[in-house]
Amino acid sequence: MNIAIILLIAGAGLFIGGRWALKRRRTEALLAAPLPGEFRHILRARVPIYNALPHDLRKRLDGLINRFLAEKKFYGSQGLEITDEIRVVIAAQACLLIVNKENRWYNTLHTIHVYPAVFSSPMLRAEGNVMMEHRPVRSGESWARGPVILSWDQAAYGAFAAHDGHNVVMHEFAHQLDNETGVTDGSPLLDKDQSASRWARVFQEAYSRLREDTGAGRANVLDAYGATNPAEFFAVATEVFFERPKALRDAEPELYDELRDYYRLDTADWV
Repeated sequence: MNIAIILLIAGAGLFIGGRWALKRRRTEALLAAPLPGEFRHILRARVPIYNALPHDLRKRLDGLINRFLAEKKFYGSQGLEITDEIRVVIAAQACLLIVNKENRWYNTLHTIHVYPAVFSSPMLRAEGNVMMEHRPVRSGESWARGPVILSWDQAAYGAFAAHDGHNVVMHEFAHQLDNETGVTDGSPLLDKDQSASRWARVFQEAYSRLREDTGAGRANVLDAYGATNPAEFFAVATEVFFERPKALRDAEPELYDELRDYYRLDTADWV
């Protein structure tokens, strides 16, 4: 091989390696840095679950929020001005899902689009032989590999009403985690010590119970929207795991255990 080509390849390798090392050091610095005081003030006032976290998890969450704010871009829609409050409140809820999942990150997500309130999203649906456009109202959307789209009023309310079992940010970011396998189907990428067969059995059984309860008009600890499909079931179960953990543990103990092992958190101990 020509010596010039060898030197060029070697130089490119050093450049790429240097950029990787620089990025790693920057990430480590963000994770280790304390969260700015004004951001902590926002979280204490607007995200009650932040105050319930054990000290070590809160410190870890602070670092993840630093990284999220540094790496992800926020865009306002319909004239919404993106403020620090919007960024911090959304980032905190998104990062809470991975606060104890080492080396897990929203790698394919680069942008979050925020509407001031609920928004409509065009969809095509077959009606006989005709494709009709419908515009259902939504509070959030999660696209495979990003972006995430959110309604700010619903995101803010979901953060503040910490125990109602409804949280649009956690719901949409659960979809992002679900899609790590390449398919959003309610079967996210499990850790090596988790059993895929056990996960499938427990989730299928709980999903079937929810569908039966929904069809019969019976109450269930999980919102009826989770009966739509397995992907929505996982996202709805995630909301309840973080916001009504004791109720979920009492009603669906095996489901709670699977989510506890997946998120590496025992949320029922927080309250």
